[in-house]
Amino acid sequence: MKAGFIYIMTNKNHTTLYTGIISNLLKRVQQHKEAYYSQSFTSRYKLYILVYWEAFQEIGDAIAREKQIKAGSRQKKLNLINSINPEWDDLTNTIQDIMDVF
Repeated sequence: MKAGFIYIMTNKNHTTLYTGIISNLLKRVQQHKEAYYSQSFTSRYKLYILVYWEAFQEIGDAIAREKQIKAGSRQKKLNLINSINPEWDDLTNTIQDIMDVF
């Protein structure tokens, strides 16, 4: 089975959050940054900053985690982000070689 990733993107003012799931995180983050899908939610709200991500060996585990995160409140998402990224830095550079692990 494939590896999976969950991730959270935001805009420059951190006013909107998007939680997603994908099997190739680097490729998908690049698509967000390039507004590859120009009519998508992330493009319309300019959500180009990767502020949180988790890796899973099985995509099914990532799906379950995504549902858990999406079911939580905005405050829970903020707490999750702040727990590993209190400065809300763009974490794109931390995933450059992430697919090499899988």
